Amino acid sequence: MLQQTTVRAVGPYYARFLSRWPTVDALAAASLDDVLRAWAGLGYYARARNLHACAKAVVERHGGRFPIDVDGLRGLPGIGDYTAAAVAAIAFDFPAVPVDGNVERVVSRLFAVDEALPAAKPLIRRLAASLLPRHRTGDFAQALMDLGATVCSPKRPACVLCPWEGVCSARARGEQEMFPRKMPKPEGKLRRGAAFVALRADSRVLLRRRPEKGLLASMMEVPGSEWKHDFDKGRARRSAPRLGGGTRWREVPGVVRHLFTHFPLELTVFVAHAQRATAAPKGARWVKIGDLADDALPNVMRKVLARALERS
Repeated sequence: MLQQTTVRAVGPYYARFLSRWPTVDALAAASLDDVLRAWAGLGYYARARNLHACAKAVVERHGGRFPIDVDGLRGLPGIGDYTAAAVAAIAFDFPAVPVDGNVERVVSRLFAVDEALPAAKPLIRRLAASLLPRHRTGDFAQALMDLGATVCSPKRPACVLCPWEGVCSARARGEQEMFPRKMPKPEGKLRRGAAFVALRADSRVLLRRRPEKGLLASMMEVPGSEWKHDFDKGRARRSAPRLGGGTRWREVPGVVRHLFTHFPLELTVFVAHAQRATAAPKGARWVKIGDLADDALPNVMRKVLARALERS
């Protein structure tokens, strides 16, 4: 949960997760739909799918007990080099150094690594491993991460408090704030699309499930068009679900804006009112508006629904 998300935001979700699924076996036995519903609002939903798949793999392949070494952990769904090293070191005192953004900053300054990220990552991992002590690996891993989080901060690092001040190459050069070197990130190009909110007379809204792979995989959404750079409103309107009975789609003024990691998105919202007996098109279902808070809806869809309901 803490990958790409702050402790403050994660806290309530973490508590609810542990209360509902206190063991790996309990999480493995849960349905993916329930896990996604509990995760809704945290974003980066691939983490939830991987967490669920990982629990199932631990139960099915390892009898409900996590592997204690890096290679074994890395073989589980959703666990990469950093997470495998962190779990191995902190939980099992295995000799490994987890390298996150904080550790990258500490090591790049300590050794004055002039190569820019992300190309410098392999070198930084090797240099971090060279610092590994023979004992208390877990304590060292946490100390190194905390050093980057609290002392060796991105701006205005508190060098006088750092235990490595005397041997830090970047500090000796007076260039500590210039590390780590980073290549400029390309700005994501704006994508646009249409979202169609169908409201039935019995206070239900039409939802469908997104594909199992790709952005927001397996989450629920209102029907919509593709999100494209060359968006054409006229063509997009052809993606509206066919509800019959002379249903007419009305455009809601303004757009819904949402920022994903790699691109900004603008959605034009259309609203239609359907009769109580209107059947759901194939692949969609009618959901009570009062139950939307419990459904696995990503934040962008909650924004769309809020816009549509306040203007309907």
